[in-house]
Amino acid sequence: MKRFLPRFVCQIVQTFLHRARLLLLLTLAALASQPNAAHAQSNAKIGHQPALKPASIPALVGYFPQWGIYNQPQYLVKNLATGTTPLVDQINYAQGFVTNGHCSIADPNADLNYTFTAEQSVDGKPDTPTQPFRGNLHQLQKLKRKFPNLRILISLEGHATDFADDAQPANRAAFVTSCIDTFLKGQFAPGITIPNLLDGIDLDWEYPHQPDAANYVALLQEFRRQMDALRPGLLLNVAVGPSPRMYEGTDMAEIGRLVDRIGLMTYDMSGPWSDTTGFIAPLTASPNYNGGTVAHSVEAYLEAGVPAEKLLMGVPFYGYGWNQVPEDDNGLAQEGSPIHGDRPYSYIATVIPTSTVYRDPDSQTPWLFDGDIFWTYDDPLSITHKARYVLDHQLGGLMIWELGEDNAASDLLHAAHESLQTPTQPALSNADEPSEGDSALPAPSR
Repeated sequence: MKRFLPRFVCQIVQTFLHRARLLLLLTLAALASQPNAAHAQSNAKIGHQPALKPASIPALVGYFPQWGIYNQPQYLVKNLATGTTPLVDQINYAQGFVTNGHCSIADPNADLNYTFTAEQSVDGKPDTPTQPFRGNLHQLQKLKRKFPNLRILISLEGHATDFADDAQPANRAAFVTSCIDTFLKGQFAPGITIPNLLDGIDLDWEYPHQPDAANYVALLQEFRRQMDALRPGLLLNVAVGPSPRMYEGTDMAEIGRLVDRIGLMTYDMSGPWSDTTGFIAPLTASPNYNGGTVAHSVEAYLEAGVPAEKLLMGVPFYGYGWNQVPEDDNGLAQEGSPIHGDRPYSYIATVIPTSTVYRDPDSQTPWLFDGDIFWTYDDPLSITHKARYVLDHQLGGLMIWELGEDNAASDLLHAAHESLQTPTQPALSNADEPSEGDSALPAPSR
């Protein structure tokens, strides 16, 4: 032990200096950002209000991927039970399917038929091939028994044209009844009825066009009416795009009255479709970046009449990359060759040791660059800044897409949870400690 003491002491000193430097940045940012009183007191007429967490305790909502059983390594409901569930208030199970005027199970194998081993199961008990109720939904049932206060919603997704047809006056009531029968009454399949497993519906219509505006609101009204008639306290959420301008003609204040939570998909501000490298989810504006920001999205919905306490700020647990990026400005705002698709934070965290970490102090956004490959993503410190914004502006909480993309240590999830509880301290992990020569200080000015 003694022969390692000098190196150990050096590491302590380096870590202390690094954390102090990041804490200074966070403190300065906190002093610079004052709560917007107009936004904090956005109190549009409130309608249905089931018992949620008090507005002073922001919620943490995460999407669980139905397809996690196919991932390598697998991401299972058991992963929620062994570390995630105590940190979150609500799980949105993605996904149920909307098509041809009704709701249905999107993947019968994942939802109902997958046979979990004892090692894979929430309670350590294996499924048997002959039992009728298996799959993720059975595991979620076990999860609810273990964590009875956890809310689990089904996220309904489908093509925009399907939603538009289903929301038509002639189809609306029957469509909503189908969704309620399938998921809230638990009529999952012939011979499989599990009532009261799910606590509500998260509607993800991407996106209603201007002619759909009135029908979108009417559809939510019908969901609210039928859900209230079925069981008091059922939750109705919606996922919405980063700007209310995407919902031209839609009465967002009425939507804010009808639903319990509104999840802002405040990410994908830049990606492989962009002309240059950029930031996936910058919190605030920066002279180094010309795209949209999370704060602008939040402000737009508040101005549209949505109550602050119902807004969930979306945070991505994934990122985008480009290769063949010029070295100018450390790769930022440069043309490059987009890397196909996104990459989970679990992958990006493995790249950090071989790249340089840069941080834009205006947008509170990190990026990685190794002289050729550029990555944009959120890390524990950027999520800490977002949690502070949520608290300062009295928003409803944070929404995560999606839980299975975090690293094995759940660094992002822990940062989100801890920052909402004790937001004055930046949440860091070993994966985010810059190695020698890296910098978490402001990038060079452009």
